[in-house]
Amino acid sequence: MSSEQRPNPRLNENLLFNEAPGGPPRYRSQSHKPVQYLTVADRDGEAIGFVWANDEDDAAGWLVRKAGGDEAFNKGARWARKLHDAKARGIAPTAALAEMIRESDPSKSSHVVPGSLTEAPNVDVVRSLAAVSRP
Repeated sequence: MSSEQRPNPRLNENLLFNEAPGGPPRYRSQSHKPVQYLTVADRDGEAIGFVWANDEDDAAGWLVRKAGGDEAFNKGARWARKLHDAKARGIAPTAALAEMIRESDPSKSSHVVPGSLTEAPNVDVVRSLAAVSRP
């Protein structure tokens, strides 16, 4: 037997990635226009993140507060799911926020902070809030 290995031609093949159409409906993840946002807190009242929306761009998203760590990240999945469900039902982004306010329950692991609906010039302002240690 030879000590030299023959190259495997499959390792030299070009890989083609074709984006598949479809998938669940999603709001756009960016808006440079004014957005409305809500503060979401845990049972102790500590802010864990923000839900934002803009109807004109059909955009909305969940932003975890970095200082909240893994726990805030995990609790945020609930808010991201609410956005996905609202989009699947054809609800406008700000109507999804209004629904979240109506359905918020402080006894859950996270809830909308009452009276926290605020407007910002764009989503980047909300991103900067999520990046700081205190809201």
